[in-house]
Amino acid sequence: MIDLRLDRVSKRYRVRHRREPAAKHPSLLHRLRNLRPRPDEFWAVRDVTFEVTRGETLGIIGHNGAGKSTILKLLSNVTVPTSGEITISGRLSALIEVGSGFHQELSGRENIYLSGSILGMRRREITAKLERIIDFAGVGDFIDTPVKHYSSGMYLRLGFSIAAHLEPDILLLDEVLAVGDAAYQVKCLDRINELHRHGRTILFISHDLGAVERLCRRVILLNHGQIVATGPARDVIAQYQAIGATYMPSESHEVADVILSREAEITLITCSDAEGRSSVVFRTGGLAKVRLEFVVYTPVPDAIVEVYIYSHAAELSGVWCQMTTAGPDGEGMPLKVGPGAVEFEIDELSFLPSMYHISATLVHKDQALGTHIDYQRRCLTFRVDGEKLMRGSFYMPYRWRPVPPTFERLTCHAGRLAVR
Repeated sequence: MIDLRLDRVSKRYRVRHRREPAAKHPSLLHRLRNLRPRPDEFWAVRDVTFEVTRGETLGIIGHNGAGKSTILKLLSNVTVPTSGEITISGRLSALIEVGSGFHQELSGRENIYLSGSILGMRRREITAKLERIIDFAGVGDFIDTPVKHYSSGMYLRLGFSIAAHLEPDILLLDEVLAVGDAAYQVKCLDRINELHRHGRTILFISHDLGAVERLCRRVILLNHGQIVATGPARDVIAQYQAIGATYMPSESHEVADVILSREAEITLITCSDAEGRSSVVFRTGGLAKVRLEFVVYTPVPDAIVEVYIYSHAAELSGVWCQMTTAGPDGEGMPLKVGPGAVEFEIDELSFLPSMYHISATLVHKDQALGTHIDYQRRCLTFRVDGEKLMRGSFYMPYRWRPVPPTFERLTCHAGRLAVR
């Protein structure tokens, strides 16, 4: 049975721009004409067709602006399609924005009833699930406190917990695994898997490709509002990763606050695995390589190449990892006119499973802050997977083995331990 069907669905938005005056001193008529902005067409989604069978968990992936969230808004009736037909069979609930519907002055308990009602739950149903919702969110000590006093993590966890305890036929999820820490994200995944086992139809959108691969058998890849691939999760994810495996600099990646001398220019950045194959998926503790190519226009006597790696969450707090060609005393290397390349080889990748961004720069030794030869910010994204449970801030290689105890035997006499 088909629960969701999109048939040649398109969504057009009109983006308005003001006309610039042609003359230095435009006439009054020209000014009056410019008061009315000129609309331009932007197709967020175009001719999208797919079906979702009952009990299926379908993943939708794509870069920012690919049209993923627009599809969820169309399905949840937040907006209507410009053309095409959408067919929905069954009760549908959407979690597009975690915590939507919360009132800042109401307590967590009151917001459970308010938000649950907005998401389609009856009061009797909310009451029956109240304790489970509170326990899942982990905010029991603060449940009668106004949510305006909640931390962002508590706020998001409560929002997801409410939606996670809905029992719709079809559930739409957009980036819900961005809530909470690693342990809570595991709970979220377990809850989504539980819903799937109970036969719920789930449409799952996320940039967490590891979660998409674990949850979804079939995945759709969107690019500029159109479907470019559909099929088994591993195959489609590989196509998505191939799009971002190589970075070619463009004007859009330049940073306005940085002064660039342009004596040399970064032309290519790639990541590769132990076999030298281009890749943007690695494993914690595994080998990885980052290759940076550049063209030198003017001889540089003291160049330093630096690569910065940020996690999605750590970048906000300023935590990052740096790789540099600088010597022990900060000395640089001479670069001759023409093409050049540098490769950084990482023997054991110390990053925990997550998504990471790469920035790269060419600088002079002792170069003033804010000036660079060239600088490319967040120019490449890669993913790190893990094979075992890991917690903390980084991975530290280790081995373990069973060893004999310090004492051969412990005996207990009258409640006291005796060592022999």
